[in-house]
Amino acid sequence: MVQEMADYRAEGILLAGAGRAILLQLANPAIGRGVAAHSTFTQRPVNRLKGTLTYVYAVVYGTDEQVHEVRRRVNLAHAPVQRVADESSAGYNAYDPALQLWVAATLYDTALTVIEKIYGPLDDAAADAMYQDYARIGTALQVPAAMWPKDRAAFGRYWQEQLAALRVEAEGAQVGRGLLYPENTALWYRAVMPSARFLTAGLLPGGLRKDFGLAWSDRHERRFDRTMRVLAVAYPKLPRGTRHWFKDYCLGELEKDLRGNGPPQQRQGTRG
Repeated sequence: MVQEMADYRAEGILLAGAGRAILLQLANPAIGRGVAAHSTFTQRPVNRLKGTLTYVYAVVYGTDEQVHEVRRRVNLAHAPVQRVADESSAGYNAYDPALQLWVAATLYDTALTVIEKIYGPLDDAAADAMYQDYARIGTALQVPAAMWPKDRAAFGRYWQEQLAALRVEAEGAQVGRGLLYPENTALWYRAVMPSARFLTAGLLPGGLRKDFGLAWSDRHERRFDRTMRVLAVAYPKLPRGTRHWFKDYCLGELEKDLRGNGPPQQRQGTRG
């Protein structure tokens, strides 16, 4: 049972949902516009993913010093991502609490989706604990605590309202396709992308697949279901150290930076 797990928040299998969370974020028009105008996302996808997850792990597990550092990095990266609405753009602002709430919401809903596919439904205590963890991920930046939906039922209503309002604009779709079909990236990254695209498509709400150019059919659905069943049997049997390796790695690299033993902080992948 999932509630008996040592710590589901650190599970490496959550990486399987990274593409889903990113595409859900890009489907918000303001986020799509901001990322398209200011991000090196498609050239540095691994660094960007590492930066995002370092922030998540630090907020959930880190020391006060680590939390302060990841907040500083994210705020520094967000500072230039602003544009006032004009005739040619509806504008965007990375400091907008509503946009930050949506980003945190995609991380929470994606993590919950993946964990329940691998371990089964969470009991109420485990589900509430996970929900509170992700509230902290949002409110560590500019999201006021009162803005985070007060409980899981309120979050469900918020989530459905946001999904209904999503519309993928050209900028977001272009960034999404650049991530899904990379060209100027390492060979190993291009090699793993077919599997990553498949998992991303399977985990996405159906209405968004077409917008991002992800083919899907009944055959894909059957294959996806089989894949999830295999992972649900095999993954929990891995040693805990293996399952939590990426969390330990990210926090270790963050600590090296803080102690002056790593590369410059701005090169750790937190830039938009």
